[in-house]
Amino acid sequence: MASSDAGPWPELPAAAWRDTRETLHLWTQIVGKIRLAQTPWLNHSWHTALYVTARGLTTSPIPYGDRAFEIDFDFVDHALFVRTSEGSVRRLPLAPMPVAQFYADLMAAMAELGLDVRITTTPCEIADPIPFDQDRIHAAYDREYAHRLWRILLSAQDVLAHFRTGFLGKASPVHFFWGSFDLAVTRFSGRRAPLHPGGVPHLSDAVAREAYSHEVSSAGFWPGGGGPIDEAAFYSYAYPAPEGFARASVRPAEASFSKDLGEFILPYEAVRRAATPRRMLMDFLQSTYDAAADLGRWDRAALDCPLGEPGRPRPL
Repeated sequence: MASSDAGPWPELPAAAWRDTRETLHLWTQIVGKIRLAQTPWLNHSWHTALYVTARGLTTSPIPYGDRAFEIDFDFVDHALFVRTSEGSVRRLPLAPMPVAQFYADLMAAMAELGLDVRITTTPCEIADPIPFDQDRIHAAYDREYAHRLWRILLSAQDVLAHFRTGFLGKASPVHFFWGSFDLAVTRFSGRRAPLHPGGVPHLSDAVAREAYSHEVSSAGFWPGGGGPIDEAAFYSYAYPAPEGFARASVRPAEASFSKDLGEFILPYEAVRRAATPRRMLMDFLQSTYDAAADLGRWDRAALDCPLGEPGRPRPL
């Protein structure tokens, strides 16, 4: 399927795809919870995330006894694939359908492959959630906008991954969190953080506190979804936020600090319209990290390094 807007930074107006966005969020939660149920806990919930691929999103291999399987969203051919290490595969179409049907079809496909995985059916990090097996309200799937979302994730992944190379300390992969429905990369100072207050809707306080056990500077892309900001945006925040962080001078001029969210926001539309979107986004990532690290008194001499270049070892 060829998109009519297949460029690297396509338009993504919230009003045009809101219903598809809400449905996709829930579909990714179902797939993500399958990975969560089977994968040993990794610090900061990194074991639960999905990853951007050349065609969509993947769980990567999931252990299942002596076997393994993975689940892939393909936003080019608009299909969901369940593949096992034994070579078996099931293909489900991505098309308008209620969340309850998607859940039932996926569980049936896994049962055919001999994969008995049970998940909690209550969505995470969503106010007033409807259990997956009862949700016949969210049923939209616009192929064009699903494709656009993937194109943006692919472009953002490229920039975030390059930004990640400029750091020697502990850093997360660039990964997609299905709970909050965002693509993220996180840097760590190496110091413990104050206990997180918790309170995230339908997320255990123990999970939130483990995720924020250490000081971080985190950034990523969020495709919107109600609340203070409905439109797609890039974000950057620090936990704990050092004194003066909200007043820090960051680039570009289109970026601003959201008091409601407690983080810097750069509208996706500003990046899309920029003469050099990659440069604008990199400026945002670097300047917000600079603010977090400098005001937080990170040991930047030990943690920072030049951005990586293809085929060239990091200079010592």
